[in-house]
Amino acid sequence: MSPSDKKTLAVMPKLKSRRVEMLLEDVLGCRWTISVLGAVARGIRRPGELERHIDGISAKVLSDRLRLFTRAGLFERSQFPEIPPRVEYRLTPFGKKFVNLLKEVEKLQAELNDLHK
Repeated sequence: MSPSDKKTLAVMPKLKSRRVEMLLEDVLGCRWTISVLGAVARGIRRPGELERHIDGISAKVLSDRLRLFTRAGLFERSQFPEIPPRVEYRLTPFGKKFVNLLKEVEKLQAELNDLHK
């Protein structure tokens, strides 16, 4: 485990036991998860851009997802002292690993789809 990963784990909220399993349940329990994580991973960082980029997502749901992902240690939130205020989100090192995990799940689904053709 890299020093960066240890630092990330130190600031993550303590989820009693089964931290990763609970995180997966919380994060994957929403239909917008993959869209929001994917958009931020591709470099779309501002809430307004995300809302315009993800068809059908409401501002409330987006805000809830961004807040959850930040609390879970997947996103880092940067606020800039400008007028009007500017906020950006980036994947943390832990968030990048989580996105890689989701990519593996997508590969598994593609393999299963190929088997059932």
